[in-house]
Amino acid sequence: MARLTKNQKTAISKIEDGKAYTLQQASALVKDITTTKFDASVDLNVRLGVDPRKANQMVRGIATLPHGTGKNVRVLALVTPDKEEEAKAAGADYVGLDDYIAKIEAGWTDIDIIITMPSVMAKVGKLGRVLGPRNLMPNPKSGTVTTEVGKAVTDVKGGKIDFKVDKTGIIHASVGKVSFSAEKIYENALEVIQVISKLKPSAAKGTYFKSIYMSSTMSSGIEIETKTIAGI
Repeated sequence: MARLTKNQKTAISKIEDGKAYTLQQASALVKDITTTKFDASVDLNVRLGVDPRKANQMVRGIATLPHGTGKNVRVLALVTPDKEEEAKAAGADYVGLDDYIAKIEAGWTDIDIIITMPSVMAKVGKLGRVLGPRNLMPNPKSGTVTTEVGKAVTDVKGGKIDFKVDKTGIIHASVGKVSFSAEKIYENALEVIQVISKLKPSAAKGTYFKSIYMSSTMSSGIEIETKTIAGI
């Protein structure tokens, strides 16, 4: 195991062993324990009491972060020519159709999200082999297959994120950057947790929120006391 730096040791010492913090406390503490020289991402890891192997216990949803993600989201709009101007005006980084489909077939995936239209999904669907493993496949449930292309681009540029539970029952979601104020981190995190709460499958029995941890890139995780979170 790599030796800890003095800064890392100091950061770890600020987290009390066995203590669970309120979401407000964690949102401030995560800034305090981050020692990276770059603007690290702040992430939530939410373990749910669901069995994601069962279709009726899959948790997938969309949250619009009130203060955005702090990231520059690279958007590709795969649209028909009549929608190109709308996508460009909304801020899409790449706009086109057949030329970009050919690039993706050749292995290009230098993007964060794809917005497309129902009328071209037959073409886009053939890219599943490349896009699926990278979680880039557009999906009507996440609002990335739509006729309202401009609105969809604006939403994802403005802080709309989609998430889904992984095969171990955990949702990973980025809720900002450590340069954000503690209040902004808290409000973004609260929005995501409240959305997850509303998505509880009726088939899920027992405790829904098993555990919630907040961390930044390369920091230790901070356990959050779920009972202190409003609206769940």
